[in-house]
Amino acid sequence: MKFNKWTVGLAAVGVVSLASAARADEQMSQVQTALSQTTLSGYVDTAMQWNPNTDQNAHAVYPGNGPKYSFAQNDGFQFNAVDIALDRPEDSSQWAAGYHVEMMYGADGVGVPLSTASGTVNGGAAATIRQAFIRLHTPVGGNGIDWQIGVFDSIIGYESNSDPLNPNYTRSYGYTIEPTTFTGFLGTYKVNDIISFSAGIANEEFVNSFTPANTFESQKAYLGSVSLTAPDSMGFLKGATLSGGVIHNVNSKDNTTDPGATTSLYGGVTLPTPVTQLKVGGSFDYLFEAAAVNAGGDVWDLAGYATFQATDKLSFNLRAEYLDDKDTLNAAELVPAGPITSVVLYPQNNAEEITATVQYNLWANVITRGEFRWDHVEHGDTFGANAAAGAADRNNDFLLALNVIYQF
Repeated sequence: MKFNKWTVGLAAVGVVSLASAARADEQMSQVQTALSQTTLSGYVDTAMQWNPNTDQNAHAVYPGNGPKYSFAQNDGFQFNAVDIALDRPEDSSQWAAGYHVEMMYGADGVGVPLSTASGTVNGGAAATIRQAFIRLHTPVGGNGIDWQIGVFDSIIGYESNSDPLNPNYTRSYGYTIEPTTFTGFLGTYKVNDIISFSAGIANEEFVNSFTPANTFESQKAYLGSVSLTAPDSMGFLKGATLSGGVIHNVNSKDNTTDPGATTSLYGGVTLPTPVTQLKVGGSFDYLFEAAAVNAGGDVWDLAGYATFQATDKLSFNLRAEYLDDKDTLNAAELVPAGPITSVVLYPQNNAEEITATVQYNLWANVITRGEFRWDHVEHGDTFGANAAAGAADRNNDFLLALNVIYQF
């Protein structure tokens, strides 16, 4: 083994031995080899938005006069998130290993807060470990089982925790009621190119981007999902995906005493069409809440998606939703309860939203999106109604936004 002159000089005066230097050099080579296979990626997400007529007197239930979906924000300039990820994928060996570490900062942050080693946090955290897991491959069965051990994203949902992967700037109500992050282990088995299964166990910590966490040591969350992909033999439908999943928490959510169980059910589909540029999709989310959780008010959401890729740079994305919030408390989870001047409140409410997004990628590595969103509630004038203050009664909310994301 060759040594540099500085190392030889230190060895000559007895400061170091050549044997220890050789071992140190070998260890550094191993570290350098591992780092050479690690990739760095991430994004910076910013926006500016305008919600017309939201400067009226704030509603008693939801100050800010806006619908209560994930990461909803007021007028102005927004720093949504910066996301930085280190990744070393598994190689092709039978006992392959790798890792994924992802840090997140900003209003859209989800994951484990840096200030603690356990539990998760809802959106708006200052800094989080979005994901941090070890990848392990075990040669069991035909294709082997791939494991994730640590902190990882939820296995259900049409929309992603990563802002650039979503078709729209704002999030859906469906995403809002889904869990976002788990700490535990997850195994995935790919039967073939058509079907794969995932199952895992995690700390009992129901957390989505809207509700805070509450963890119970003796209880665990149980996760399972299945994914189907259409083969090439299905013509224009090749590549279509159908997925479903269930997550059950024995004790969960934001109550501190006997919070009760929650169960999340999800089904989603993405379909190509005979028009090559057009893809459509749909999702269904149902959150079952035990009687101890917000008085047992279940929530379900049905959403439809469409994307038209006009050119390599230009695309049009559309989302439409129907939300049924059965919360039996006046302070409903997702749909505000009613006008503060009304004698009769509407603790159980329904809402619809339509979002239209135009995306044009003018600069390299940059996503630019213009978006219009309309939210409507069926009961009550919940978006700023206050006759005493002279404000107009409103059960509609509108948003205009410009979203700019740099990916690296």
